[in-house]
Amino acid sequence: MSDMNTDQSGGAGIDLSQFYQVFFEEAGENLDRMEQQLLAIDIEAADDEELNSIFRCAHSVKGGAATFGFADVAELTHQMETLLDRLRRHELEPTAPMVDVLLQSGDALRSQLARHQGAGGDPVDTSELLVKIRALVAGQAMAVPAAPAPATPASTAPSVLAQAPADAPAVTAAGAAKAARALELRVGPLSDLKDADNLVDLFKEIVDLGTISPLDGGTSSDGYRRFKVITTSTDDDLLDLFTFHVSREQVALLPLTEGFGFHAGAPGAPSAEAKPADDGFGFFDDAPGAPGSAAGASAAAPSEGGTPATPTPARSAVKADKAPAAALESATLRVSVEKVDQLINLVGELVITQAMLAQNSKQIDTALYQQLASGLADLDRNTRDLQESVMSIRMIPMSMVFSRFPRMLRDLAAKLGKKVDFVTQGEATELDKGLVEKITDPLTHLVRNSCDHGIEMPADRVAKGKPETGTITLAASHQGGSIVIEVRDDGRGLSRDKLIKKARERGIDAPDSMTDSEVWNLIFAPGFSTADVVTDVSGRGVGMDVVKKNITSLGGTVDIESAEGYGMRVSVRLPLTLAIMDGMSVGIGDEVYILPLSSVIESFQVHEHTIKTVGGTGRVVEVRGDYMPVIDLERLFNVPPAREEKTTRIMVVVEAEGGRVAMLVDELLGQQQVVVKNLEANYRKVDDVSGATIMGDGRVALILDVGSLVRRSRH
Repeated sequence: MSDMNTDQSGGAGIDLSQFYQVFFEEAGENLDRMEQQLLAIDIEAADDEELNSIFRCAHSVKGGAATFGFADVAELTHQMETLLDRLRRHELEPTAPMVDVLLQSGDALRSQLARHQGAGGDPVDTSELLVKIRALVAGQAMAVPAAPAPATPASTAPSVLAQAPADAPAVTAAGAAKAARALELRVGPLSDLKDADNLVDLFKEIVDLGTISPLDGGTSSDGYRRFKVITTSTDDDLLDLFTFHVSREQVALLPLTEGFGFHAGAPGAPSAEAKPADDGFGFFDDAPGAPGSAAGASAAAPSEGGTPATPTPARSAVKADKAPAAALESATLRVSVEKVDQLINLVGELVITQAMLAQNSKQIDTALYQQLASGLADLDRNTRDLQESVMSIRMIPMSMVFSRFPRMLRDLAAKLGKKVDFVTQGEATELDKGLVEKITDPLTHLVRNSCDHGIEMPADRVAKGKPETGTITLAASHQGGSIVIEVRDDGRGLSRDKLIKKARERGIDAPDSMTDSEVWNLIFAPGFSTADVVTDVSGRGVGMDVVKKNITSLGGTVDIESAEGYGMRVSVRLPLTLAIMDGMSVGIGDEVYILPLSSVIESFQVHEHTIKTVGGTGRVVEVRGDYMPVIDLERLFNVPPAREEKTTRIMVVVEAEGGRVAMLVDELLGQQQVVVKNLEANYRKVDDVSGATIMGDGRVALILDVGSLVRRSRH
């Protein structure tokens, strides 16, 4: 894209494109934070800190966009700043239309940033949004539609200046033209003064900087370079711009005084006796910042943020920012997902190697090799700790997923004419990043389904004795080695009779003897829908079957509970990670297979005569009064029988997708953590097998797909 390929280094030899990714990530985080705060804001009693925080988000995006030359982003965020500034100064009162416009502006900014990042597409037309924002800034009441402005080519989008009315009132002092002021910019210490010359050329390209000229003639005896800056920007704005290119510790903004413009005591400043020939060092009379001029005195006037820009605060502001900046840098570290995945793979190989050593060490005499045995025990413990620490790097809180739903529900409820409260629980519960990305779409469909099908219209709820505002709850919790995510609503619930009727209309076998659980699971049938009218929200019968398919592919399960007239609950159970799992090793002949430990219910010994044959081919076993299908893994996988015939065999009861089966195995070998390898990527897809792992003795063991085996038993 032309936007991305433009050389914005100003001829200084500094390629700003290397900072693009950091800017895009930080801008995305700021927009997400701003959206969350806008959704949570109390319009009737907005908190000052909330308004200031929203303003800072927009301000951060504007500063970065201006630095990198993304003029369209800077233009929109500048107008948003103006509105937010009036709000935080209490010159305007927050209203619902203001929140709507700011949310729409956030959507437009995401589209603009995506385009600059390389997503392509036409430039986003924000002219309508800019008109709305200016009207709100001017205090004009207006009704703002919920739909965002459509994108049109940039050639049809008028500029901000063209949009502004000629007689627009100056509503605030901040909105009026600000007087220019002169400051000294000190950069250093620098090991190479040529770097400073490059920085000067770069700084000249920065928006709103004004003019910049050297004060020291291009020489320095102490490693510092000093420049005179004439600008209308605030100290905070200048520091935000400069520190994109130079570390915060190397930048200081100082007041200009007589003589060469140096502050008192600066290297090279003339003494009081040696008065230079030109007091203003090139200043013309009454120039902004010249000694004794009105503009120079304005440096002590309140700045844009409302803080007096006196000489002393200008120096202390930089010093005060050093400690927080350093603390932030040390608290977080940005690392690409590819590097983390590579680290996890290496730790997985280490786990396999350690298991091999542990397996072989069983044959040595620990009395003779006591130190070796002790070292292997330490290696086992350290390997497990390292594995848990590395895995925790990929674990991110569910709040990252939950945060996208308040906005979606707000828009959807408004579109449907419903009133919905959204409640989240367990936001701190952590899940593997890979699973978070894949579970987002299924959860989105479940939440939309609850709003569309579950929650009734306000009048209907009141008629049923319910509050007119429905509640949708999204909860996450750890249960054993899994994470359970629940989507609950207090709406109409599922109708057993309606589901059975719809199923029969579609030719699905649905006898009256079906259990409630079996009836609820009918909604997962492909193309099944209970909507009476097809809309752009739902009713086409596409979604719930895909939801179940996606969750099942992640090794998860979906369960539904419902009470007609009271609501329903959809529970999604997932493993915490797909990379490493707890498994139970079972022996069949000379082969070893792995069962996911989270699916294992119990195991017991059984004699052949206790297994009953049904229908000539089916086999069942009685477990405490219940008959359970039997799957003989030896027959299923054509494993050669063991050399020694066993009089008794072992049944392992496993559960998946709401059903249980008993698997016939020869022996239980034990429980262990296994590194999951993708069999399909390294070999090919194998029925009833979800993956493979390498055992301690170097052999490959297949990990069984319990869900597939349960489905096989039903057929």
